[in-house]
Formats: sequence, C-alpha cells, structure tokens
Amino acid sequence: MGEATNVTTGKARLSYVHLFKPYAAVQGQDEKFSVTILVPKSDTDTMARIHAAIEAAKQKGTAEKWNGVCPPIVPTPVYDGDGVRPSDGMPFGEECKGHWVFTASAKADYPPEVVDKMGNPIINQSEVYSGMYGRVNVNFFPYSYSGKKGIGCGLGPVQKLEDGETLSGGHVSAAQAFGAPQPAASAPAYGSTGATQTPNATVQINPITGMPM
Repeated sequence: MGEATNVTTGKARLSYVHLFKPYAAVQGQDEKFSVTILVPKSDTDTMARIHAAIEAAKQKGTAEKWNGVCPPIVPTPVYDGDGVRPSDGMPFGEECKGHWVFTASAKADYPPEVVDKMGNPIINQSEVYSGMYGRVNVNFFPYSYSGKKGIGCGLGPVQKLEDGETLSGGHVSAAQAFGAPQPAASAPAYGSTGATQTPNATVQINPITGMPM
C-alpha cells in the first residue's frame, strides 16, 4: 500500500527550495525541509500518478486514520497555479501559470538526498536554488489532527536536472533591496561649506581625489 502513495515526478520547476537547511515560514512553527513543485499541466502522466497516489492515501486514511469513514471533501495539497492561493485568496505567482503546484516537506531529522543528473550527491549548495528544474520523489499520506483530516505530501529524494531562471524565493541583490546605486554627482561635494554653491548645481567630482573639480 505504501508504494501506491509514492510518486517520482517528471521534470518540474522547483520553488521555495529549502533542501539543505530546515526552514519555518512562521516563527515558532516546526522547521522543515521543503520544496514547492511546479508540474506543467502538459505533463499528464505525472498528474495521473499523483491523483492515483492521493486516492490511495485516501483509502489508507479511511482504513487507518479516519475510523473507516472518508470525509466528503478531503483537503489535498495540490493546487491549480492558474487559480488563487488557499491561504490568502491572492493569485499564485507568474511562474505558477500553466502548472499544478504543491509543496512537499520533511521533518528536520529527515534531510532529503539531493543528487545531480548522474545520481551523485550535490555538495555545492549554491547549485540548488528556486527556479531550477528537477525531479522529486514524494509520498502522499493521510493525516488527522486537531479534528482536521486531509492528505499531506512528504518529501523524498530530489534530483536536479538543469538550471533555470532564479525565482524570488531565492536571494535578493542589494540593488533589488535598496534601489539602484545613486550617481555620485548628485551628492554634495565634500569639504564645501555650501555657501558658494548654487542650489541643485551638479558638482563635477574628480574621480581620483573624490573632491570637486
């Protein structure tokens, strides 16, 4: 039964990648390894296997967790990237358009294996980032806690297939954070009292001394 709930995706884009260091989006929550997986809607094979795995997880939940009764609506972790986020009703990011979107996670004491195309472990962590393409092994499982029942998604090994454009789930450059660098000419000249300067005059700065020309 465990096998039926396990899926290795086709080539997918990875976002919000936290594969080497566990992460909690909200302070106080358990830190977990996690990755958001964007499966192109054209990849009907992967989605058929995911739907079958979710159905198998529902059967498992009915038998083992939900006292023999499957709820009429079972929350599942897979969302339509052309729709809106379940948390706040806002549209998903542009990169999610045309994709199915789901997040897989693993507890802090179960770090996922991360390998390259050849199956060798990736040592250089900078090679793994939001926006790259890869395949992910996931396991769908039933849960029941605090009166909530549903299907979760566990994170297994990850294989990087190729590079992609970095998504904002990654690092931000200084220019993105603080705006473009300001040209030096608009800064007041060092050492001047300001008395002789006309307002808003552009001062030519000697690039070698840094003093006004």
